Amino acid sequence: MRTFPLLLASDLDGTIIRSDGTISPRTVAAFARAEDAGARIVLVTGRPPRVMAPIAATFGNRGMAICSNGALTYDMRSGTVTAGRLIAPSTLARAARALRAAIPGIGIAVEYPDGRAADDVFEAITFSVDTAIPRPGDAVLFGRPGAKLLGRHLGYSPDELLALAVPVLDGLVSVSHSNAKGLIEAAAVGVSKATAVASLAALYGIGPASVVAFGDMPNDLPLLSWAGTSCAVANAHPDVLAAATHVIGSNDADGVADFLEDLFR
Repeated sequence: MRTFPLLLASDLDGTIIRSDGTISPRTVAAFARAEDAGARIVLVTGRPPRVMAPIAATFGNRGMAICSNGALTYDMRSGTVTAGRLIAPSTLARAARALRAAIPGIGIAVEYPDGRAADDVFEAITFSVDTAIPRPGDAVLFGRPGAKLLGRHLGYSPDELLALAVPVLDGLVSVSHSNAKGLIEAAAVGVSKATAVASLAALYGIGPASVVAFGDMPNDLPLLSWAGTSCAVANAHPDVLAAATHVIGSNDADGVADFLEDLFR
């Protein structure tokens, strides 16, 4: 008798979202077929909940998503945040001071469970909805818990920024990147896509051996290392390609759909 995975955890951007910003009907159908076979589906992303409504609609407004690199759990049926693992205000301020000292000219932003804000230096270019980001000053910016601390400097690649940030943020926050232009992202210490998916899986009585995970960037590495089966799309970061147990087709070639169609044939 063939054994199927009990939980599928997939990153979005660069993994199942194509270069044109769409998720193909083939991919949606492949996940639906897996769900019909009994697998639980969890979308796992660095995106905040405020931009998840179109994604949820694409998947029929059902299932769960892990947002902000593990900081927030989002119910796609109700459109609400159901759990949060946030960075304390004092830690946000300390981490921002450390980044500004180590990387002069870096801009800082904070994602909250219900919105975002930035300092006057941060260049908001990732999502079009961010272009009007509020800039309230540090006292307000670091005045309440945040889901994610962002640092952007367009003079560095994400890999270069990460190398500079890791030593100065050690013990304060967990820092990674998703290959957005000149951007690094930090969550609370111990928070990652892996810890959030593991908590959700435990509620279902599912262990890592029964999980298949898909990803493409360094912020996916903890999840891919935790899951019993890990798949890197062909367009993934070199570190992700080296860490995964399988390398599949690219996001533009519907690699995840191809893998699931074979798995649940």
